[in-house]
Amino acid sequence: MSVIIGEGRHRYRWINRWAVIPDTPSSQQNGRTHGVVVAASGNVLVFHQASPAVLVFDSHGAILDAWGERFPGAHGMTLVRENDVEYLWLTDQDTAEVVKTTLDGTTVLKLDPPNHRAYKGGRYSPTWVAVNEERFGGNGDVWVADGYGMNLVHCYDKRGEYKVSLSGEEGTAGAFNCPHGIMFDYRRGKPELTIADRGNKQFQVYDGSGVFRGSFRHGLSSPCMAIIVGSELIVPELQARVTVLDRNNRVVCYLGGNEATCSIPGWPNHPPRLLADGKFNSPHSIAADGEGNLYVVEWIVGGRITKLERVTD
Repeated sequence: MSVIIGEGRHRYRWINRWAVIPDTPSSQQNGRTHGVVVAASGNVLVFHQASPAVLVFDSHGAILDAWGERFPGAHGMTLVRENDVEYLWLTDQDTAEVVKTTLDGTTVLKLDPPNHRAYKGGRYSPTWVAVNEERFGGNGDVWVADGYGMNLVHCYDKRGEYKVSLSGEEGTAGAFNCPHGIMFDYRRGKPELTIADRGNKQFQVYDGSGVFRGSFRHGLSSPCMAIIVGSELIVPELQARVTVLDRNNRVVCYLGGNEATCSIPGWPNHPPRLLADGKFNSPHSIAADGEGNLYVVEWIVGGRITKLERVTD
């Protein structure tokens, strides 16, 4: 019997191990699944800490391709579109590489580390990229979160030239504490840089030029990043759930909530016997396809890729 999670119009059929990462020595040692996107073709791309790091699956979960042997610290994956061509932005938390590539792995642009005084003696460990996309009226700026290094967010122009940095102290929500995942929210007509300030259990919001606009934290415990589905914000939270927020950023419901697992010694790297259908362990990233199905990847050795198939009846 299939497991159904959620409530009302947010009901999903849990498809465990919808796709499986290749069984290789590097995936056995690490293999943490950190990033996921859905291309226009319907293919699902996953960024995980094994070699090769980028896995391409078809809409049924069969692997089509794999590339990217140079990303030992594979972390954030962002899909953008320019003139009807799709590209990826990838971050490596270990090598500090931030690159724009084609969907088959050709590097188009590489960002240098930011020229910021914090790195005179501090570590740069980028975690995610957001682009103020021109197709939505943005200026093409590229924003990079340094969530695992100096807790800063950096802006580059579309040519890759460093412009400015944010610390979180520009507004009233406090200095960033692990600005982990970032994205642009266009629901209100103007681009809003939305930063998952995970260590502070909140999101901080800036306009497209980096001016502080506000923050929200209602019902959040550990936001990793977010995507927009319709008018709603869908947030994978590391502490074992996915949170759905309405257009006013208030909680609609939780999916797969399993917060108790976080208190079991060894979390999040629990053995398979402690992983249950219908319950998350450590959601790290999420993506949606054109039919409203969700794909969740988790921060766990060996990786975990789950499809949440939207229930419409």
